[in-house]
Amino acid sequence: MFTGIVTDLGRVVAIEPGDGDTRFTFRTAYDTARIGIGASIACNGGCMTVIATGGDWFRVSASQESLDKTTMRHWTVGTRVNLERALKVGDELGGHIVSGHVDGLGTLVSVAPEGESLRLVFEVPEDLKGYIAPKGSVAVDGVSLTVNEVDGRRFGVNIIPHTRDHTTLGGLEPGDPVNLEIDMLARYVARLLECR
Repeated sequence: MFTGIVTDLGRVVAIEPGDGDTRFTFRTAYDTARIGIGASIACNGGCMTVIATGGDWFRVSASQESLDKTTMRHWTVGTRVNLERALKVGDELGGHIVSGHVDGLGTLVSVAPEGESLRLVFEVPEDLKGYIAPKGSVAVDGVSLTVNEVDGRRFGVNIIPHTRDHTTLGGLEPGDPVNLEIDMLARYVARLLECR
């Protein structure tokens, strides 16, 4: 489990395609001596299992499913990635409860300055639009955000300067794909309504 509060902005330093899985190595500011093999780290919102570590890097292995369902397939050496270590019992829950399971890909439609913030508008797949609600939560590339407004398949958010500077969101351009995870509570409410 995660909170959607990014704690490091890592960078892809190696990509090794395999027979079925692809290995990604990330440079990080984390103390890698304290990252155990098998630990979970959210990489742009996708929960990945650490398979190796070194001085300032860690490596994960991504299945074909992860490549098919996330933006990982677009990553190249040098790609910046939002990182978050798994939540520990007793940690501050500063964002919202995030599982690290990407529900689908969205697309950035527009970016506009709004005061010191940036207003971002995203478009979601048809099957996810019912899960996005005004003042609800959504994780975009692993970042917990509050939805400002919803218009059909589009929703808008504001990101403050800290979020712009310490996540990948400030560098997005219209047309860029993003990983989306809908709010877990919305998922269960929708399922309960289906079962009635």
